[in-house]
Amino acid sequence: MKPYILNNGQTIPPIGFGTWEITPDSKVKAAVLSALQAGYRVIDTARIYGNERGVGEAIRESGVPREQLFVTTKLWNDDQGYDRTLRACATSLDKLGLNYLDLYLIHWPATKKRHDSWRAFEQLQREGVIKAAGVANYTIDHLTDLLERSELKPAINQVEFHPYIYEQQQALLAFCTQQDILVEAYSPLQRVTRTSSKAVKTIADRLNKTPQQIALRWCIQHGTLPLPRSTSDEHIRDNYAVFNFKLTDKDMQVLNTLSDGERVTWDPAGMG
Repeated sequence: MKPYILNNGQTIPPIGFGTWEITPDSKVKAAVLSALQAGYRVIDTARIYGNERGVGEAIRESGVPREQLFVTTKLWNDDQGYDRTLRACATSLDKLGLNYLDLYLIHWPATKKRHDSWRAFEQLQREGVIKAAGVANYTIDHLTDLLERSELKPAINQVEFHPYIYEQQQALLAFCTQQDILVEAYSPLQRVTRTSSKAVKTIADRLNKTPQQIALRWCIQHGTLPLPRSTSDEHIRDNYAVFNFKLTDKDMQVLNTLSDGERVTWDPAGMG
């Protein structure tokens, strides 16, 4: 399981655990504890998820040394702007019970205030409050705008990524790769779980894997870092077990052709 090296020199394991829609705190605490026990070391949350406190409780009770973890949270749209960003980061750290973040993301490019937020991110990184600064749901246009305005390049762009929107995200992935910005894949399983195609099932059956494992492996072989989420201990363990097999070039080509453009979340094109 070879880690990715970010453009600031940090390393990050190639799979993480997402916590979107896992509430209340008691529920997310149990899920994160299960994930940490299964081997995950990347934990992803956000202010808007309403579960930072539960995530923090799990981290503290897990017994996993803090330096072995890569903890991410995100700045919500209402908190954008320089001063508001600094306050929002402090609030998230308080809820998590941490004294630094491994990664802080602008959650959506929803407002022009994101430029002032990025200046605050630069300050937070200079102070060591955050180890890496990144964005989420940024298109090529949003990234180009940011790169033209700032010397600090985002370490990560977290976007929706799965076989069903590969065609729509292919150019963005290529751009991020060229710019040395790691793509994190959120909602990598939601479409697969809901509408697993015959092609996915055929590959899964041949390899004696689940359709979810096939989709996660596809993400990894595209050089992205998937963030599966689950509250089932079995599924959490299964989703982590994707490093003992490899998809063939033909498998990848088949999965690349499943695009229908249906997203799980909003299309950020035209935002901000």
